[in-house]
Amino acid sequence: MAVTVHVPTPLRKLTDNQAELQIEAGTVGELVDNLESAHPGLKEKLLDESGEIRRYVNIFINDEDIRFLDGKGSELKDADSVSIVPAIAGGGAIPGGGVAG
Repeated sequence: MAVTVHVPTPLRKLTDNQAELQIEAGTVGELVDNLESAHPGLKEKLLDESGEIRRYVNIFINDEDIRFLDGKGSELKDADSVSIVPAIAGGGAIPGGGVAG
C-alpha cells in the first residue's frame, strides 16, 4: 500500500528536492526502511543509534503523532498521509518583546 510522505525542507537534499514521496509500507518502521532504500541517508536523520525515532523528529500519520500510537509499529493504510516534522528549538527573542521557549 502506498502512502504519501511529506518531507521537510532540511531533508529534501536527500530526496532530490521532492517535497512529497509515494512509498509502499505497512508500518512506520517499514516506511523508514523503504525511505532509506529509495533515498540513502534518510534513515540516519530519522533514527538514533539504537534504532528509535530521534527525539527531535516528530512523525505524524494523518495528524496523529506516532508517539501516541504504536511508534515505529504504527500501522499504515493505503493513501495515509505521513508528515515528518523536525522539532524547533526555542530561546530566541520574539519580535515585539519577550523571549521564546
